[in-house]
Amino acid sequence: MADDEPTRAARLLDAQAKAALLFAEIEERGLVAPGEGERAVSDRIRDLANEMFGTTRHWHKRIVRSGPNTLKPYQENPPDRVIGADDIVFADFGPIFEEYEADFGRTFVLGDDPVKHRLRDDLPKVFTAGRSFFENTPDITGERLYAEVVRLAEKEGWELGGWHAGHLVGEFPHDTIEGAHVESYVTPENVTPMRRTDKAGRACHWILEIHLIDEERQFGGFYEELLTL
Repeated sequence: MADDEPTRAARLLDAQAKAALLFAEIEERGLVAPGEGERAVSDRIRDLANEMFGTTRHWHKRIVRSGPNTLKPYQENPPDRVIGADDIVFADFGPIFEEYEADFGRTFVLGDDPVKHRLRDDLPKVFTAGRSFFENTPDITGERLYAEVVRLAEKEGWELGGWHAGHLVGEFPHDTIEGAHVESYVTPENVTPMRRTDKAGRACHWILEIHLIDEERQFGGFYEELLTL
């Protein structure tokens, strides 16, 4: 039997809280470090999730990217890269906790580069402003939210990377919730209301993801978590 809506919401929030604890432990243990390969760091994070929560499944590919690889959108697969001493690095993981998906992304800065630190600090600012816009726009569509995130990024002096700024999330696997692919994403082509129910009558819950890039300096950063709860 499917969970009722309060239970679904609580379980999505619990999954995200566990992902946040995982990322706090990544930082505490210094897993993102100079001289480490991206894939090796990704594997250590995978093992840490298993150690902390018994998590063995992730609903999307595990991503750790550094330096110029941080410019690449999700669908690309750049070659493995060794993290440098003055690098910017982001991690994007989608662990499954008790059949509910988390989707969590954060950025780490190694060294003292002030522009990289500014990018890292701007990521949650753009996220918070985007979420406020969503909350204050009852009939918002994916198209409208995407346009606002682009505006917010440019206001801070960055570009938005990738073709979308978020997606549906829920029971694993979320990609079966909507038959129409584009309606599952925060993208210019999605003109349907984000506040809606899916074909099973469940409330749609969304992830907001902020991928800011600087093409000239050849680096970017990433931040994502739940938008709707």
